[in-house]
This record gives sequence, structure tokens and C-alpha cells, in this order.
Amino acid sequence: MTEKVANAVGGPLYPIREVSRLTGVNSVTLRAWERRYGLIQPRRTPKGHRLYAREDIERVERILQWLNRGVPVSQVGELLDQASSETPAEEDSPLPAFNTEETAPDHDWEGQRLEVIDAVATFDTNRLENLFTRSMGLYPVNTAISRLWQPVVERLENAWADQNTPMAQRCFLESFLRTRLGLRLYHGNHENTEPRILMSYLPGGCGALWQLLLAFSASSAGFYITLFDGPVPVNELIEAARMKEARTIVLSGAMEADIEGLRRQLSQADSQGVLPIRVAGSITRQLRDTDEENLSALDIDPARAIGQLRLATARHG
Repeated sequence: MTEKVANAVGGPLYPIREVSRLTGVNSVTLRAWERRYGLIQPRRTPKGHRLYAREDIERVERILQWLNRGVPVSQVGELLDQASSETPAEEDSPLPAFNTEETAPDHDWEGQRLEVIDAVATFDTNRLENLFTRSMGLYPVNTAISRLWQPVVERLENAWADQNTPMAQRCFLESFLRTRLGLRLYHGNHENTEPRILMSYLPGGCGALWQLLLAFSASSAGFYITLFDGPVPVNELIEAARMKEARTIVLSGAMEADIEGLRRQLSQADSQGVLPIRVAGSITRQLRDTDEENLSALDIDPARAIGQLRLATARHG
């Protein structure tokens, strides 16, 4: 049952936990939007607990529309005010129309990407921590990943491919993200019981960074995640998935991952009743046109990938 409290005029008011569930924006980010930018102004109970009306939730959805188009959070308030002044505020009126062909300035994200890359290159943990906390605190996880962390990983992988010894930087960034993900998964798996997915790496290549990014998105979207921090043979993954009651297996990999090796393992495991396997990471560019019964690629965009996982787990629940 949806948790809500009726206000004085009969409309429902929602606590922050329920708003987070409805919109996909975590409570830390909702508080930051309120305190730092005044984007939303929830009501308060006598004890100070936040309560959100339906119009507050609709405003959050409009904020997400702008953020997903690349607008920095610092500019969203002005755009919302402009939309409100152009459209009369009437009860039950539709959301303002957004011109999706417009291109929002991306300088804020580009500056942050360059900062992250420099922090990784100089092994600057404190600066990396500040950038991580700021991005995950001010933006929904999918937005922070698609606009900041995923482009950074792609650029770094391209740079590392041209070097003889990229391992120190790669290991530094992997270690950093693991420590931040560990606590999130610990708490997330206590709150989320379904749907369940199992995550590991593709044979060959380095899929850890892609796995970590997708795990952040999946955990924030409510998935229960069993994560193997390393490559595991397919037959063992299948057995582990059965024991954990997972509905699908997600394998992450960079461009050098061994897809043919995975196909060989799958062919040998067919008689064991293989769960559908989804592939994530930059390796998916090699699988875009693949239509195999037990193997398919997730979208490179985290929000669309989560949508595909929801469909996959619903079908095999």
C-alpha cells in the first residue's frame, strides 16, 4: 500500500521515502535540491518531517526532464520558473511541453569529467571523493552515471588502450568505486528483496568499472544484487543464480572481452536450463544486432538498461 498522509483539504501528502520510490530520486538528492537550490518546498509535520503534495512530485518529474537533457541542476530553477510564467497554473493542467530538439549547455558536466580524469591521473582520493559525493548528491544516480561517470570510464579506457601500463589508474578508480558501492549494496539488499539479479564479468578483458556503474544504477532502482567481483565460469554462475533465486545474469565487459568464449560456455551449459544472460559495458557495441535466445545486450544508457532488466526479470520471475 502506498504510504501517504491526507492534508487539511483532502489531498494526499507523501513522506520523502515514498517520493523517492515514486520518482527514483534518492532522499539525499531531494534534500539537496530543497536546501541548496530551492527547487522544491515540501510541507513539514510538527516534528519537522517532510511531506510532499502531488504537485511537488510533478515538479520533481519536470526537474528530471531537464536534467536528463543535460541541464546543470543550478540552471533548472530558472527554466522551471520560465515554464510556469508561460503556462497558466490550473488544477490538473498537463506538464509544460519541452522542445527535445534543443541542446542544453553541457559545460558543467564537461568540467566535472575533466576534474575526475585529472583526479584519477594524480591518484587524488579526496578530490575524487568530493566529485563523487557532489554528483551523486545533486543528481539522480542514472543521470550522474550517464552524464559524468560513464563518459569518464569510456575516455579513460580509450586512453589506457594506447598506454603500456594503465593498470595503476584503473585499479585506483576500481578500488574507489568498490568502496562506495559496497555500503550502498549492503543497505540496498536489506531494503530490496525483489527482483534479484546476479552480476559478474565477461571472460577476458576488464569489466569491473562497467559492472560497478551498472550495480549503482540497479541497486538505486530497487534490485537485489548478488555481485561476483571477478569472472566466474558460466555453469557456476547458473548454479549460484539458482541458489540466490536470481531472475537473470548480467555480465559486464570492455571492448576486449571474450564474447566467443562466453558463447562456447553457454553452448555447453544449454542442458542446464540457462537463465537469460544480459551483457553490459562497452562490449555491447559488438552485440547490438545479436538476437540469441540466451544472450542479449543491455543499452549503454543506464536508465534504458534498467528498464530492460525490469522486463527481463518480469518475464522470468
